[in-house]
Amino acid sequence: MEQEKKEVVQGNKMGTMPEFKLLMNMSVPMIISMLIQSLYNIVDSIFVAKISENALTAVSLVFPAQSVMIAVATGTGVGVNSLVSRRLGEKQFEDANKTANVSMLLAGLSYLVFLLVGVFGSRFFFAVQTDNAEIISYGTTYMMIVCSFSFGIFYDIMFERLLQATGRSIHTMVMQLSGTVINLVLDPILIFGYLGAPKMGMAGAAVATVAGQIFGMLLGLVFNLKVNKEIRLSFRQMRFYGKIIKEIYAISIPAILMQSIGSVMVFLMNKILLGFTTTATAVFGVYFKLQSFVFMPTFGLNNGLIPIVAYNYGAKKRERMVNTMKYGMIFAAIVMAVGFALAQIIPGPMLRMFDASEQMMGIGIPALRIISFSFIMAGISIVASGVFQAVGRSMNSLVMSIIRQVVVLLPVAWLLARTGNLDAVWLSFPIAEVVGFVTSLVLLRRTMKEWTF
Repeated sequence: MEQEKKEVVQGNKMGTMPEFKLLMNMSVPMIISMLIQSLYNIVDSIFVAKISENALTAVSLVFPAQSVMIAVATGTGVGVNSLVSRRLGEKQFEDANKTANVSMLLAGLSYLVFLLVGVFGSRFFFAVQTDNAEIISYGTTYMMIVCSFSFGIFYDIMFERLLQATGRSIHTMVMQLSGTVINLVLDPILIFGYLGAPKMGMAGAAVATVAGQIFGMLLGLVFNLKVNKEIRLSFRQMRFYGKIIKEIYAISIPAILMQSIGSVMVFLMNKILLGFTTTATAVFGVYFKLQSFVFMPTFGLNNGLIPIVAYNYGAKKRERMVNTMKYGMIFAAIVMAVGFALAQIIPGPMLRMFDASEQMMGIGIPALRIISFSFIMAGISIVASGVFQAVGRSMNSLVMSIIRQVVVLLPVAWLLARTGNLDAVWLSFPIAEVVGFVTSLVLLRRTMKEWTF
């Protein structure tokens, strides 16, 4: 009885706090931690760029593989987060607890898959993209280490989602900040051999990455055992509950596919860009590092929004759902407008952080300016996607992603590449985002009509 009282008190925050205040309360810690994470992504690439442009290109080419891994981790986490939050909103505490324990098994199985991919597929992954021996060597080393020790990221993300589902976003911020700091400190030490450490080059960058993830995982385990009172992790309850797994993946599979489609897009876009020059691929990789600093606040907001909308969906509080969604879209549009302004005003200084050559500057400056026209529409679409995931309509998010990236972006990029004008290829991004934005609004309107309570 005392346990249930605590759970209801925690739930009251999700169901009673003013919507804007609640959204900021849930999101700001995650926004801060994600900004720090994106800063790490930028700094990590800056360190790698000091090895050579080929090293930077290798990191750019491995990005799709890393993205698939993160897609599986975060996609599964989205399903767990949404289901736990909804069950708490419905006061079905035992089902929420079972879902949390099932998530531990799912994270472990996901890791085993990517362990095999890393060990047996890394060299092949690079060989099908380029015949540059140095890029293949750099990339294979990096990918094998990151995949082989990926249990850190799978459990790190799952522990974060469990904390988010119960409203403990401060603890997720501490997890991400701690892991990122470990990563940032170790990067230069292991890459360049400072403080008596061996000079490991690309292997050092990979080891620093997985060390930060494992540290975050351990911290997340402690937080969930000590302070997350709404759920109880126990080896005895870590069973394969078929009904719960089905409900998790009903949400997770579309989310995983949606993010994996992004990885396929990057892989194929790299192939298109390699038809011009490897420098274009390096620019594309740098763009993703820089745009993460703009997109991460919106993703952080989305991570705070999903459990709020999911909880109030379970509690049948339509007005709170709609208000949360509106505040989220306004916030996302403002953040993306700032990112657009930066890309238009200072693209050169941003590229110079990566030791950009004159050729890289010539390609990168117009690329950043053209692609950034898609930012504001993308921010609103991200929030719409979060709403779909929160209410169990993840297929809508998947449809949005397929239309934007498969139906529009890649074919348009391929056609524009036929002109021989590299600058024209970047236009495919704002063109695709216009279509994705319109699709998201149509699907959102249709979904909201179902909220008759």
